[in-house]
Amino acid sequence: MENRKIGAALLGLGTVGLGTYKVLKAQKDEMPYKTGAELELRKILVRNKAKAAAKIDEPELITDCFDEIIQDEKIEIVIELIGGIEPARTYIEAALRAGKHVVTANKDLIASDHGRLMDLAREKQCDLMFEAAVAGAIPVIAPLKHSLAANHLSEVMGIVNGTTNFILTKMSQEGMEFAEALALATELGYAEADPTADVEGLDAARKVAIMASIAFNSRVSFEDVASEGITKITANDIRYAKEMGCCIKLISMAHSDGTAIEAYVAPMLIPQDHPLASVNDSYNAVFVRGDAVDDAMFLGRGAGELPTASAVAGDVFDVARNIVHGCNGRISCTCFKHLPMMAMEDVHSKYFLRVEVEDRIGVLAEMANVFAELKVSVEQIIQKQKKGDSTEIVVITDKVREGDFKEAVKRISEKNATREIRSTIRVYTV
Repeated sequence: MENRKIGAALLGLGTVGLGTYKVLKAQKDEMPYKTGAELELRKILVRNKAKAAAKIDEPELITDCFDEIIQDEKIEIVIELIGGIEPARTYIEAALRAGKHVVTANKDLIASDHGRLMDLAREKQCDLMFEAAVAGAIPVIAPLKHSLAANHLSEVMGIVNGTTNFILTKMSQEGMEFAEALALATELGYAEADPTADVEGLDAARKVAIMASIAFNSRVSFEDVASEGITKITANDIRYAKEMGCCIKLISMAHSDGTAIEAYVAPMLIPQDHPLASVNDSYNAVFVRGDAVDDAMFLGRGAGELPTASAVAGDVFDVARNIVHGCNGRISCTCFKHLPMMAMEDVHSKYFLRVEVEDRIGVLAEMANVFAELKVSVEQIIQKQKKGDSTEIVVITDKVREGDFKEAVKRISEKNATREIRSTIRVYTV
């Protein structure tokens, strides 16, 4: 075969960078048959040349000078795997302005600057691909832009953070409390030394912003997504959820009725018969609903060296095909709508409320009156554990406006009979 040779540069040689290097090398002989081109990795940008050179068998590729990449006309694809906002944004913008195509796994940057970067890519007729920014090895971005393009999607939701899913799985299956499960996740390498971005839902919020933008053809940024983590979830919450035929998952939710978008991350009670309920440990899954496809789900490894590298390399293959056929930039920004974001106080959900109150006659009636005053419809109120002069009450609401529910909880917390508001957790409904 006579194939075109396409030059590429890799920015970063951390976990995902090294994984991408390995995958591209493993695919070298087959790539011409799959894309019609041979990929030549010409440069790898790093901060510590000596440390990076020891990781690979081609140390001559290592550089700490980005200008060498920009000035090399044979480099047509820049693979950004540094992460964070800067200097990644500067490098990506410079590459696009130089007419080079970009593949990135940078969820922080895409979630915040997706629109501006896509506009620049369109202006320069370059590809900007970011499949690996959302769910590791799981193909989500490409199906949303390609296979599901003929749908009006109403919902994209999923488990897109493996750390929190591992923690909740251990709490559910082994009865661990949050702190114990987090310690195990850290010991096994699932959690970072500082797990804040994971356990507070920030990582998942960035990913749902990206998915919502594509699913609903309207730009959603990280700042638009409300996030609530799992640090307040207890073993008792999980036990009660099981009694109700549910499990608790950290869900990234985006929904649109075509007039507005709601997007948030929060722990949620999911019925055991929902496809997402069986997604355990560090696995991720994304569930979509459309007017033509009905329901579909994508499942797989959401992180890790080789799973994430699989998505990165897949984008590189796609860009290479476009170069060979002269059709780069054929799918640029798809955000042609300008839908408003719904305020969280106006989002409607069912809720699970667990509250400790004084054990006396009339307490349930007082709570019921508060709900009635605020038009919060209650599905059921159950008296659970009694301990001394206290008792625990569990309330399940119907679908209610969040602002009204929160005001009801506030008023109940101010009642003399209330000892402690222990949990408020959303309950998934179609």
